[in-house]
Amino acid sequence: MADVVMPQMGESITEGTLTKWLKQAGDRVERDEPLFEISTDKVDSEIPSPAAGVLTEILVKEGQVVAVNTVVARIGEGGAAAVEAPKVEEKPAAVAEPVAAPVVAAVIEAAPAAVVEEETGPVSPLVRRMARENSVDLKLVAGTGPGGRITKVDMEAYLAAGSAPAPAPAPAAAMPVAAAVKPAAQAAPVSRVEPVRTRVEPMSIMRAKIAEHMIASKRTAAHVTTVHRVDMTKIARLRASVKAEFQQRYGFPLTFLPFITRAAVEAIRQFPIFNSSIEGTNILFHNDVNIGVAVALDHGLIVPVIRGADEKNIVGLQRSIVDLAARARSKQLRPDDVQGGTFSITNFGSFGSLFATPVINLPQVAILGVGAVEKAAVVIDDAIAIRQMAYLALTFDHRLIDGAVADQFCQKVKAVLESWSDEIL
Repeated sequence: MADVVMPQMGESITEGTLTKWLKQAGDRVERDEPLFEISTDKVDSEIPSPAAGVLTEILVKEGQVVAVNTVVARIGEGGAAAVEAPKVEEKPAAVAEPVAAPVVAAVIEAAPAAVVEEETGPVSPLVRRMARENSVDLKLVAGTGPGGRITKVDMEAYLAAGSAPAPAPAPAAAMPVAAAVKPAAQAAPVSRVEPVRTRVEPMSIMRAKIAEHMIASKRTAAHVTTVHRVDMTKIARLRASVKAEFQQRYGFPLTFLPFITRAAVEAIRQFPIFNSSIEGTNILFHNDVNIGVAVALDHGLIVPVIRGADEKNIVGLQRSIVDLAARARSKQLRPDDVQGGTFSITNFGSFGSLFATPVINLPQVAILGVGAVEKAAVVIDDAIAIRQMAYLALTFDHRLIDGAVADQFCQKVKAVLESWSDEIL
């Protein structure tokens, strides 16, 4: 019998939400096969099975927050009898004590009181406290958890909507039969039921954290964006001449992004203020150049980090970009993969956008946005030529960086790209 525990996803991570079971009790699982999904305030991840066998017991339901090292399931040998997960309608089984320390068991939601089970289904102590503090009748809250269970997210969505419990209908007073029967002419008109034109869907944990982070950034940093146009013709021709051989040799495609990243690194070397952060009234300069690259997901946006970007060539940068993007989309990133960034790049041009005004990824002080590379008519030496052009949009924190320095930074990026001479293969 092997215990399945909530893993430690990073030094600062103490708990996570088990969002989905990928296997059910009684299913056969192989070692390292994805078993369940968790969500933390950093990343969403698939957790592999620690052993091969049969999933005999599920101890934690979907949507439940548990501490790290807590036993969430058990895997037995092939012949072991499967135990179904506790039903929502029944009193849930007690969750096993965690392996690391008894105190982490307090994070697991305790079994709900019988009276609450009868009226609303299983409800955690946190939900009951939220209902009590806000005078909410739980029978009026729609549950989105397994079996209609009311979760913390449901309560937050209900309170955010400003809903108030409806008054209980007054008991009908006794009346004579004759008085109860009224002529048809005096009957009250039947009210028309309007169709529902909206639906309520709680944010995912990742989306809620993105919203929180974006608001904090706009509230804290003094955002200013400067836009520069760069001639990418030399880069485009070089890329076109080697991309087939590059793909064959390394097994992944060559894009424009590693060139942009390399140019940004060169600009950071000349203007180290862009590789810093604000700490009170002090400026914290970072020796490591760790470039965050925004990756769009179906359910949000994440910025994994290329560590030591200043030590990598084009091949190394492209390999890191492909690896991080693939692991982000397959939920294989760890929290350490999205921490420690000192400067960020977002490539909105991959979706056809010419330029935008990106939001700074705090505690960083700048982010570089890359627009689509497109052919355009450009005047060169009083003649019109067709060139591959792109817009670079640099958003910087005006508390620390002045416009003149920001423009000089962009001109350095532009100069590196337009005069590129390094070999790729």
